[in-house]
Amino acid sequence: MPANRSSALRRGLAVAAALPLLALAACGYGSESEDSSSDQKVAAGAEKIDGLDSVRIGYFGNLTHATALVGNQKGFFQKELGATRAQYATFNAGPSEIEALNAGSIDIGWIGPSPAINGYTKSDGKSLKIIGGSASGGVKLVVDPDKIKSLKDVKGKKIATPQLGNTQDVAFLNWIADQGWKVDAQSGKGDVTVVRSDNKVTPDAFKAGSLDGAWVPEPTASKLVAEGGKVLLDEATLWPDQKFVITNIIVSQKFLKEHPKAVEAVLKASVETNKWINANPGEAKAAANKQLELDSGKALPAEVLDPAWKSIQITDDPLASTLDTEAEHAVKAGLLEQPDLAGIYDLTILNKVLKAAGESPVDAAGLGTS
Repeated sequence: MPANRSSALRRGLAVAAALPLLALAACGYGSESEDSSSDQKVAAGAEKIDGLDSVRIGYFGNLTHATALVGNQKGFFQKELGATRAQYATFNAGPSEIEALNAGSIDIGWIGPSPAINGYTKSDGKSLKIIGGSASGGVKLVVDPDKIKSLKDVKGKKIATPQLGNTQDVAFLNWIADQGWKVDAQSGKGDVTVVRSDNKVTPDAFKAGSLDGAWVPEPTASKLVAEGGKVLLDEATLWPDQKFVITNIIVSQKFLKEHPKAVEAVLKASVETNKWINANPGEAKAAANKQLELDSGKALPAEVLDPAWKSIQITDDPLASTLDTEAEHAVKAGLLEQPDLAGIYDLTILNKVLKAAGESPVDAAGLGTS
């Protein structure tokens, strides 16, 4: 976006700071921890990369972070980092991961588009870069089939989203506006009542009948289905080619500048992990669930795991044009003044890795580092 919007951005930052605006809500699976590393041995004769003792990697205990889950469980990251230890920390919410990145507690993280936007804009473009993609899809509108039988029946009902201004909240508000209905974004009141409900409690609230439905990510959506809900709408159907970013890879700009070889190793491992996941979906699903259990003490049951896994697409492409669109949706909802996202991506190293692997380069949709 044009740089002359920077003054509007600065005005918008006050809004972003006052709200948990673009923060990814707690997913309800996994818990914040210092180190969730699997017990992985360093290969004999391996050397440290960039002289680093460790690279600290953050992610959510969420199936949409499958690359990080599987990469940890199967040792892909450790293999590429050699004698540099891959250390992992899991998070429940975007703000805490961004804070950890800014504080230097983690170096690289898997995170949703909204907290990445928030972290970038609140720092005037100085804190992070998006350096790769990871996942698309995995968001659904699940409803009580006894109360809602068609999309038009959503009007007048109570529908949950994870958090005010989070990725799914913005998407639902945009969908509501497209129906011609009115809702006050702040209060959630209007033609539809939008209830901001933590994903950890939404299934119980739905089961108790206090919610008529929810616009939520996986595996919460499939958990609602297991409680008797019905998928009324898959958000993927609203996007070109049914693809939209749900998980990105971010890095501290300081770490990127000082340790590009370590960043390259992590991105190489990410590309290898994604290739393995797509070639071995059954084994990958089991590996992701095993890591979820190690991180949180609770594996997902098959009736939740299986449909959730099917709805997520694993990809190296950050789907940059859809991130820009998601930001526009937040502006349209009145939750954000027009941000300047120019330079939020640096895909140089990823495209180097993809080229070496014989894969096509990915595009920053005009939002890359010049």
